[in-house]
Amino acid sequence: MQPGSEPLRIAFVAYRGNMECGGQGIYLWHLARELAALGHRVEVFVGPPYPDPMPWASQVHRVPNREMWAKWFTRDYAGMLGEKSRTEVLSPLNFYELAASRLGFLPEPFAFSCRAFAAMTREIRGGTRWDLVHDVQCLGYGLLGLQALGLPVVTTVHHPLTVDRRASFVRDATLRDAVGTAQFYPIGMQRFVARRLERVLTSSETSARQIVDDFGVRAERVVNVWNGLDTDYFRPDENVTRSETELVCVGRASDPNKGIKTLVQALARLPDPVRLTLVDNDHPDNDIFKWARAEGVEARLHVAGRVPRDELRRLYQRASVVVVPSRFEGFGLPAAEAMSCGAPVVACQAGALPEVMRVGGGGLLVPRDDPKALADGIRTLLDDPARRTQLGRSARTRIEQNFSWPRVAQATVSVYRDVLAERRGRPTSTITSDKVGARPATPSKA
Repeated sequence: MQPGSEPLRIAFVAYRGNMECGGQGIYLWHLARELAALGHRVEVFVGPPYPDPMPWASQVHRVPNREMWAKWFTRDYAGMLGEKSRTEVLSPLNFYELAASRLGFLPEPFAFSCRAFAAMTREIRGGTRWDLVHDVQCLGYGLLGLQALGLPVVTTVHHPLTVDRRASFVRDATLRDAVGTAQFYPIGMQRFVARRLERVLTSSETSARQIVDDFGVRAERVVNVWNGLDTDYFRPDENVTRSETELVCVGRASDPNKGIKTLVQALARLPDPVRLTLVDNDHPDNDIFKWARAEGVEARLHVAGRVPRDELRRLYQRASVVVVPSRFEGFGLPAAEAMSCGAPVVACQAGALPEVMRVGGGGLLVPRDDPKALADGIRTLLDDPARRTQLGRSARTRIEQNFSWPRVAQATVSVYRDVLAERRGRPTSTITSDKVGARPATPSKA
């Protein structure tokens, strides 16, 4: 066996593991699977909601919590105390989660990191050994305990929570809302921990610069390995006929960063036959319906609600154009998924979208927050079916080459090996300017 090619023993920690919870669950499941396929030993410590089965992992440790914050958010106050043994709530971490949730803080990352530290310490005492720990967006203080035990720890941050906090401030309507936003996000803890870990992996050059600027992590410790995409699943289907008039967008109207209001205003500038399908909450109180009524396009809007994965793929395969009107994206997964399905994309020049669109080459970029420019970009593609077809075909190939999970897993292993080589006092090789998908961040000039 060549030196540096031996299988690694990797422990993942993730405070939420289910793919329905968002990007962290998807990232955990797919990356861990691909690392196991490469021959590495993968063990997972994960909090609820728990992931789908991981038969290729050597072991999946479920790290329980009482999901206090979720129950507080849904006003399930009785559930916060529990039904069986209410004295359990008086244990230190449970009581912390109860009190922090009641005061408006997000307690999960800190509490999970402490529980994961305790669980992993028990395993180490029993003789288990790992070469490296990979955290997925928790950045809780417990990770520093693992590092103090001599374990190299890296983390993945798709974008820092400062981005979400700024978006929340935009949405806040009252001083009370703003105070709630200020106290909710555990940014101080995450900033403190991120600065002290061996590497911070991220999914775009934009996010890498944001982590350097907002968290103060040294640029040479932040590495862009891109995000992964299941290109075997998200693929074109010749049996699905593409519409000539259907736009598709995946995004929450409640998140100002998604730019959905701008898209509705753009829809009003497009011909009447053009329809928009939005994958978002279809509750009547969703602001999307108010905006559509104000623009006179309510009859041309279909809000699909939360759709199953198969239906999302079918929407991409059927769409004439997929629109990503975001004001910021740390990666822009819907744009990549759409291009992987052969759909042309119109996206805004915001966040990492120019990077993803440059790699995929499957559409047009327009200025953000500009309904007219967005409408003009969409109209350009709607009026040129041949161009749409050509863009979709070429993008499929390029997305597969750059964003497939096997490629991301190989780049991630290169980062692991660099960290381990540094620990042994050897020169590293991954962090160079000539390796796409594994480059250090450069601070922004802003």
